[in-house]
Amino acid sequence: MIPFLDLKAINAQYRDELVAAATRVIDSGWYIQGTEVKAFEQEFADYCGSKHCIGVANGLDALTLTLRAWKEMGKLKEGDEVIVPANTYIASILAITENRLKPVLVEPDEATFNLCPKKTAAAITPNTKAIVAVHLYGQICPMSELMQLADEHGLLVLEDAAQAHGASINGRKAGSWGHAAGFSFYPGKNLGALGDAGAVTTDDEALAKTIRALGNYGSHKKYENLYQGVNSRLDEIQAAMLRVKLQHLDEEIQSRREVAEYYLAHIDHPSIQLPAVANRENHVWHLFVVRSPQRDALQKHLAEQGVQTLIHYPIPPHQQKAYECWHTEHYPVTENIHQTVLSLPMGPQIDLVDQKAVIECLN
Repeated sequence: MIPFLDLKAINAQYRDELVAAATRVIDSGWYIQGTEVKAFEQEFADYCGSKHCIGVANGLDALTLTLRAWKEMGKLKEGDEVIVPANTYIASILAITENRLKPVLVEPDEATFNLCPKKTAAAITPNTKAIVAVHLYGQICPMSELMQLADEHGLLVLEDAAQAHGASINGRKAGSWGHAAGFSFYPGKNLGALGDAGAVTTDDEALAKTIRALGNYGSHKKYENLYQGVNSRLDEIQAAMLRVKLQHLDEEIQSRREVAEYYLAHIDHPSIQLPAVANRENHVWHLFVVRSPQRDALQKHLAEQGVQTLIHYPIPPHQQKAYECWHTEHYPVTENIHQTVLSLPMGPQIDLVDQKAVIECLN
């Protein structure tokens, strides 16, 4: 079996470093909000090119707390409209509705799966106050155009960069384009912890302080609570794991790009549509997603040949039971994407033999 993603193999490369980092935390006697978190926050902020990084419990909290902070700061209010791609993972939308804001679903660019500036502009109303730009599958959105659009209309931009650690446009990385960005370090991400973890990056000091307080029971100072906050903190063990893996992230991205480039050069079948790539630095290949009108048959064929694949994602958000209010709405581009996409094995550990085997099965 060629696995979709072999996390054990990925982490085994750094086992000694990870064990040393965990031992360092265990021996320190300090397990919440200590030196490992502070160090990782600075290192990841520097990596992204942002002034501030705030560690939180997971990627969903990174988005939710950012929107909540903007409400506390008076920049958003209940009922404000937030533009979000219709084909995103549901977490992008959960963060909006959790804050009693109104998601406005916009069809994506069918080639890149990301927000299209023209379609985004057409969706703006007087009630629009923010855009959630989701860098889906590892390719960064057209951020220059989206930021110009936001500036023209006075909109906040929140990058959902959960799948795009290290992706960039003209050397400027995901996490440094919008007014803030939410990251997930779920184990399967390009920068994955050994458990749940997340972070927010921003250049806005007031926003950073507000998010940090909200994630710490609403407290900016021990036993003093400015807000009705929650408990969402990056813990010391996960921060230590992430510090190890951040050192190897660029090397792993390079390996992913080499796998993707080999796929792109050698997959050749009239029923298989390859992903579109603006340029090499834009994409970090969290996922390698092909499309086929015979997707289910293709997946079955690959499984029979010992190739594991996944579907990201089988059901679009507007067709989920959680959002029955949208069940009468129709998003044809999104629906077609969800019916035809298939994610191939992708990761820094896939050797050339397995790459050739995947390609042979596809062709």
